[in-house]
Amino acid sequence: MKIKEEKVMKRKLSTLIISSVVALSLILTGCGSTKTNQGSDTSSTPNNSTEAVTIKVGATPVPHAELLEFVKPKLAEQGINLEIVSFTEYTLPNPAVNDGSIDANFFQHTPYLQTYVDQGMKLVSIGSVHIEPMGLYSEKITKLEELKEGDTIAIPNDPTNGGRALAVLEDAGLIKLKEGAGLEATELDIAENPKNLKIQAIEAAQLPRALQDAKITAAVINTNYALEAGLNPMNDAIVMESSDSPYANIVVTREDRKDDPNLKKLVEALTSPEVKQFIEETYKGAVVPTF
Repeated sequence: MKIKEEKVMKRKLSTLIISSVVALSLILTGCGSTKTNQGSDTSSTPNNSTEAVTIKVGATPVPHAELLEFVKPKLAEQGINLEIVSFTEYTLPNPAVNDGSIDANFFQHTPYLQTYVDQGMKLVSIGSVHIEPMGLYSEKITKLEELKEGDTIAIPNDPTNGGRALAVLEDAGLIKLKEGAGLEATELDIAENPKNLKIQAIEAAQLPRALQDAKITAAVINTNYALEAGLNPMNDAIVMESSDSPYANIVVTREDRKDDPNLKKLVEALTSPEVKQFIEETYKGAVVPTF
């Protein structure tokens, strides 16, 4: 009888132990399952935070950098941080794009760009924004009739802007260029010069300062440098280049970046109705939208 009772007790004890082990296993399994689900939920939660993309664009201060500043907030709304790199000399922005120091530039027209393409740089225009008509300025005369025999007129010393300046003088009736002189005409291409005007080529950025030189009567100046110097092209220029000039200012990048979606958004922003209104209200004809 005693032996039977012991056997019964052992069976009950074994059953109790097994039940406890099973229960503990279920608890542990349940805990493990909870952790796994929590981990799965965390990993599947979409990450809505997007890191802004930075694009560096080189520009001369006026009006190019001003236009870029104007579109900066609009680009920021699209997740693009626009970093503007200011240049005061025309010779620097194209090499900077070519070597990857900046992503694009905004300061030049197509004939000027072509001189760098001819040197082997793989650069392309991705959009036209505006025209800046060149003007003839002077601190010594107020009209063309006051120009005297042998007076000196300063022009930009780079081939494309120099040729463009000579075309302005030709349109004003001061000189006549040889047939077929083209966009890169030089002083050597002057066929007629009734007043024997002296043409002096100077670095474009220095032309406004050259107006103070006693030896220089007038200068043909790019509008961006005129504006920087506080000149009002519509009021101060003796002669202005025609508004149908082919020298539209463009956004330029490397060939391998021409389809970059962020650069396309930059061009879209620069050619928006808001920018057109800003140009017309701010520069009052000194800068003319091309879109």
